[in-house]
This record gives sequence, C-alpha cells and structure tokens, in this order.
Amino acid sequence: MDGSGQQPRRNKGWIKWVVLVAVLLALNFVQLPYYFSMPGDAQPLTEVIEVEERNDYEGSFSLTTIRMGQANPVNFIWSYFSDRRELMPADEVRPPGETDEMYQHRQLMMMASSQEQAILVAYEAAGFNAEFEEYGVLVTSVIPDMDIEDKLEPGDRITAINGTEVLSIEEMFAELESAEIGDRVEVTFEREDEEMKETIEVQTFPEEIGAEEGAGGLGISNPVTDRELIRDPDVEIDTNTIGGPSAGLMFALEIYNQLTEEDITRGFDIAGTGSIDEDGNVGRIGGVKQKVYASDEDGIDIFFVPVEEGREDSNYQIAVDTAETIGSDMEIVPVGTFGEAMEFLESLD
Repeated sequence: MDGSGQQPRRNKGWIKWVVLVAVLLALNFVQLPYYFSMPGDAQPLTEVIEVEERNDYEGSFSLTTIRMGQANPVNFIWSYFSDRRELMPADEVRPPGETDEMYQHRQLMMMASSQEQAILVAYEAAGFNAEFEEYGVLVTSVIPDMDIEDKLEPGDRITAINGTEVLSIEEMFAELESAEIGDRVEVTFEREDEEMKETIEVQTFPEEIGAEEGAGGLGISNPVTDRELIRDPDVEIDTNTIGGPSAGLMFALEIYNQLTEEDITRGFDIAGTGSIDEDGNVGRIGGVKQKVYASDEDGIDIFFVPVEEGREDSNYQIAVDTAETIGSDMEIVPVGTFGEAMEFLESLD
C-alpha cells in the first residue's frame, strides 16, 4: 500500500456491497402478514382428465392457475408496484392458527369436491349415469383455542353426532341445529380406519375469525362430505398438487367434450375459471386478474369467467379491465351457469 490511501477505500467499498447483499438475503427470510399472487399458466385439461374410451378433438379446454406465496419485504415491494401481482392480508387466505399442512389439505379437499361436482354436471348433461355414495363428514381444519382442538384433526371422518348417523354435511348440521353454547356433543369419527369418540363442547367462535357476534359451534372449518361419485364410463382426474375449487367449470366442459362425439371447442383454445355446484351454477373465484394474464400469454382464444351480475367488483369486470389493460385479443365471456357456457359454445362457427 502507498501513502495515497487508495487500498483502504477499495476495501470499504467491497465491505458495503457484502453488507448490502447480506441484508437482502436476510430480508428473504422475514415473513410479513401478507400473501402475494402472480400469474401461473393455462394447463390443457387433456393432460389431466381421461374419460374411459374418450373422444378426441382439435381445440382445447384449459384450467388456469396462479402462484402464491407468503410475502417477505423484497417481494412485498415488488408486488406492490407490479400490475401482474396482487397482495392479500394473510387472514384472507387462511384462518388464524391454520398451518401450511392444514391449508394445503383444505385446498386439495376443495379441489376433490370441485371435481366431483363437475363430473356430476357433465355426465348429466351428456346423458350418462353418475350418483354419489356418502360416507360421512371430513374435517378439513379445526379452529384453534376451541374445545375441539387436540380432539379432532384434519382427515378425520365424522360418522355420528350423539349416536345418530350423519353421512353428509347437511345431516350433521341438522343434528347440531338445536345445540346451544355450553352443550356437550358426542362425536363419533374414524381415524386411519379406527372408530373413535370424543365429547366436544359447543363454544362461541373466536372474534378473530370474523364470525357474527354470539355465533358458535364445534369449531370445524370448511367441513366437506366424504363421498364417492359412482359413474359409468369411468373418468380419471390427476391434478397433482393443484388445489382449490376454481377449475370446476372447465373440468365440466372438458369431461362433457370427452363423453360426446361433437367437438364443442370448434377448434378454439378455451380457458377459464369459476367454481361449479351440483346444479351447474358458476361461482366467484380469486386471482382472476392473474389468470387473464396467464391465459393471454399462453395464446388462449376464449376466456370464461363468472358473471356475478350486479356486483361492482365482479370477476367478469376484473377480467374485462385486465384484458383491456394488457391489450389482449382474447374474448372474455361471462357465464353464470354451465348451460350458459354450452349455449355460447354452440353459437360458435
């Protein structure tokens, strides 16, 4: 080193960069009470659905996905300034106390239920037989700090309330309808093929879950009926780790098209989103903005979206605004039922 002092200044410069990199790396491990979402992709459903002796066709139906994660300071700032991303408070994504495992389990169960409803709607529309056989009520998650915690867990199947058999959510709610805060209820359930019983107190729901004042219950979040859809011909659906109910409409359209000889795609590449119930009603979903981005980037021609007539921030309005913002050529089609989607497809040349 000479007397100019240049070497120490260069060393200080490197130290500043090392400290900056270390700080940025450390920020990646700081979790904020927010989740961010970003566009996923449009996945052709012929890759995940196969009806026995299915009919092939030229166009495509695709489900649309988004990618989600818990925000750290870096991607929080990135998401805040990005048109492609959205930020959501953590309590809008999962209830307080729900673990990653419980959240994933709940999402996969909602996906399974969505598939069953789509099969039922598609088979009925195509003139094939499909009916449910019910086995009980599945616990998806329990509310922390209630009596049920540590007694029941996700995956348990409830089969009786106070000795009365319950094979569906409706039957369970009917048995609990007269229960009051402070009552103790005997719950019979199965866990890993073993029948068990627990006595659970009916309690007021914690304020933090957003329930109405004074409302109470056992403390099961989002229970679903454990049932099997008996159908002929058979259909296999493999969505791996994709969760949630939002692909219901597209499942139904794909299954219907494989069941019938007519190609209702008319050669178009069609994507969309929207839950579906057993009556074919199409319901609101989350992440529609990112799904429009994903579909446009994957070259989709037509995008189905829940219409939600009369609602200011409807999925349809968000989809239209997003398509205009990005200059998409996709046709955004609002639907309220499976039948409306079919009517639109039948109108295509």
